[in-house]
Amino acid sequence: MKYSLFLFVGVLFSFQMKAQNPVVFDNYQALENEILSNKNTTYVVNFWATWCAPCVKELPYFEQLNTENKMIKVVLVSLDFKDQIQSRLIPFLKRKKVQSEVVVLTDKNYNNWLEKVDQNWSGSIPATLIIQGEKRVFVERDFATFNELNQYINSNIN
Repeated sequence: MKYSLFLFVGVLFSFQMKAQNPVVFDNYQALENEILSNKNTTYVVNFWATWCAPCVKELPYFEQLNTENKMIKVVLVSLDFKDQIQSRLIPFLKRKKVQSEVVVLTDKNYNNWLEKVDQNWSGSIPATLIIQGEKRVFVERDFATFNELNQYINSNIN
């Protein structure tokens, strides 16, 4: 029994640490190659930042999606400034108890990677990308409720 409890706490701690110690990518292609490359996984990728009020407001909906829909993988791509990861982003993730996978994209050469996400993306956030095999669905908007987000995701995946 003690071993099972220890194992459960260890697994729970490792999930929390994953979100609270995000991997930093200096370019989008590296992020896509390392994090979003499994063609058998349906990804819901949310581009956000701690300084973006609509992003912060909808973050709990992505957390709920991550918890409730095991058929998808939620990846939160923080666009926070590189020099604020330790002082702002990580404390925010701990305070909000974020469990989804969080990565940081620090590539400020937006013209090189925005069109790789979607050719029509203006660069505003929040923005969400659904990747399912070769299919990509992009939306540049925020979601007002969990139900709105969930319905949008479910209507765009097979």
